[in-house]
Amino acid sequence: MKALDNIHIKQVSPLISPLELKDEFSTDAKIVESVVNSREAVKDILAGRDKRLIAVVGPCSIHDTAAGIEYAEKLKKLSTKIEDEFFLIMRVYFEKPRTTIGWRGLIMDPDMNDSYDIHKGLHISRDFLLKIAQRGLPVGSEILDPIIPQYISDLISWSAIGARTAESQTHRSLASGMSMPVGFKNGTGGNLNLAVNAVDTARHPSSFIGIDQKGNTCILRTEGNRYCHLILRGGTSGPNYYEEDVEEAIDLMEGAGIDNPSVIIDCSHANSGKKHTRQRRVFRSVMDQVIHGRKNISGIMLESNLFEGSQKFSGNFDELKYGVSITDSCIGWNETEEILLSAAEDLRGYRKSK
Repeated sequence: MKALDNIHIKQVSPLISPLELKDEFSTDAKIVESVVNSREAVKDILAGRDKRLIAVVGPCSIHDTAAGIEYAEKLKKLSTKIEDEFFLIMRVYFEKPRTTIGWRGLIMDPDMNDSYDIHKGLHISRDFLLKIAQRGLPVGSEILDPIIPQYISDLISWSAIGARTAESQTHRSLASGMSMPVGFKNGTGGNLNLAVNAVDTARHPSSFIGIDQKGNTCILRTEGNRYCHLILRGGTSGPNYYEEDVEEAIDLMEGAGIDNPSVIIDCSHANSGKKHTRQRRVFRSVMDQVIHGRKNISGIMLESNLFEGSQKFSGNFDELKYGVSITDSCIGWNETEEILLSAAEDLRGYRKSK
């Protein structure tokens, strides 16, 4: 008799349960308090109760945890200097969505050789998140695979649904049950209606199939996530960080009945034309809008690493430049610190003048 199931499945491997992984890399009371407080801070900013801006800053993707820790320590030190103006969150992306093929991130392929040792990737990633949390620095990450959050989401203070998955019903349902605020990016084409629909959907109760902490397949029923919001990242139609784009986004959300509509603006991707040297320009434009009274902008995103630019991975780890992205090009640390310190100073002056 011919087989009917798993015809194209080459191998089935057991995976550690979320509970087992958390037993190996466990939180403590201090970390729990830090994550809870960070999530509340993000909620307060999105709701307008806290006048600071969220700044999600960090590498396009994490491929070298040693460089990631060095970056985290620099970001934590910077956060203490501008904490009255910005709530800094380190961008820690472990999963990479792909239009075609390519490296899918540290969790899926930690050895970057198509071996897909996901078991190893989960261990490395949770260990890395714990080390960041121990330094008291909030983390933001994109949620791509619907199973992965059960392993790491307790260490995440803010998350995003990317441009390629914002239309996905699975991801909308997933966001409605996430324990932290979730931002939906507009689609790669730039259409805002799709993302606004996603935000509205995720704010309502839903159900989806997933796993529990023991790894059992189950039905997860959500109550809706009131802190879902919109991320403007531009599209093939062009950038969308200008004042009229923000106004359109707010109007669309208000028209959909979304209370306290707010946006975070991604200074990279299509808003910068995928040129890291233009992120400063986008950032400056957004800050001008904030200083001139645009209240619905809740934050910004910057792709930043220890050193600017990007590099191709040849397959030889010894050839990699330390602290340089292997995915999207990033601005370097010196520029990151400079523009955030300058923006904080501008915000101080603006608030004193009011």
